[in-house]
Amino acid sequence: MLRRDFLKTTSAFGLGCVLPISLVEVAFAKETQAKNFTFAFISDSHIQQIKGNTFVRNWDKGLQRAIAECNLLDPKPDFVMYGGDIAQLGKPAEIDHGLEMLSACRSDLKVMLGEHDYYLDLGEHWSKRLGAQYYSFDHKGVHFVVLNSILTDDAWTRKWSSGEERMSVMAGLDNPLSSPFMVGAAQRKWLADDLAKVSKKTPVVVFSHSPLQKIYKGWNFWTEDAELIQAMLKPFDKVNVIYGHVHQIQYNQIGNISFHSVMATAWPWPYPATFSQEKQYLPKLTIEMNRADPFFERDGTGWQYIDIHSGNIDMQYLLPSNENRKIVFNTKTKRPEDSKYQKNKIPPQKHY
Repeated sequence: MLRRDFLKTTSAFGLGCVLPISLVEVAFAKETQAKNFTFAFISDSHIQQIKGNTFVRNWDKGLQRAIAECNLLDPKPDFVMYGGDIAQLGKPAEIDHGLEMLSACRSDLKVMLGEHDYYLDLGEHWSKRLGAQYYSFDHKGVHFVVLNSILTDDAWTRKWSSGEERMSVMAGLDNPLSSPFMVGAAQRKWLADDLAKVSKKTPVVVFSHSPLQKIYKGWNFWTEDAELIQAMLKPFDKVNVIYGHVHQIQYNQIGNISFHSVMATAWPWPYPATFSQEKQYLPKLTIEMNRADPFFERDGTGWQYIDIHSGNIDMQYLLPSNENRKIVFNTKTKRPEDSKYQKNKIPPQKHY
């Protein structure tokens, strides 16, 4: 594979553009450049119903702007991945309203499940509208896996008096009554069977809503069986995990696996380090943003160009009221690094 500077092909977007989508280009060697392609990534819109046909305007506008920007992409993306949490409280009206907005997308739409879409009715309405909760597909030489990583223990799932009570517990950032996410045994078996059919030389991209690594359990920036999933991916030459859920910039390298988060269209979450009561495992590679500005609703949200080259990912974050960021895979250190802050050895920025 050969990296190509595809930002030159996206002149429709000025540096002032701050819409929360991700553009991904998979660039192959010159002899197979016909396989080059892009896809876009939109995530975490948290559409919230107020009453009837009235929804929280800010969250609506974030998703609408992302879709509009996606429709202007040049080159046109081969597909668009939606990364989960289309709804806030899992209501059919919220999911339907979000899907109505997403229907304006002019590219092939693929979807992933988030916990806010699931825990009201255990994904019944989402699955009725969108189908399988996990699946894989091949596209121009890359194997993509879409996981449902927000499952939890059956006993916890059944103990609540209503779906509304269960959803309200899972919807909070710091609720001690919630339960850690997991992929689960049945899906791990499916994943093992799926990966057994894939050459170890094939680039693998895994989409999950939760990080597939253990960062901070109290906020469910955590996947209980993450190590088991990582072990399944270890035999492959190049693996990238792209996830939502955390509403912030995170990046990490564990063995052969590069981890990258994407931003939300709704609001930013704080970094775990701001909550010192419990031990947290924010990746040491991650350099935190100085945010959020309480007077600016979009501070900490943003969108990303993602360039996949030689099986690795470079993330280019464009942020509305913070300095733009670029996370580049360093072929010498074999890990993603913040191209500015780690180069200049600037420590994590001060929190508000």
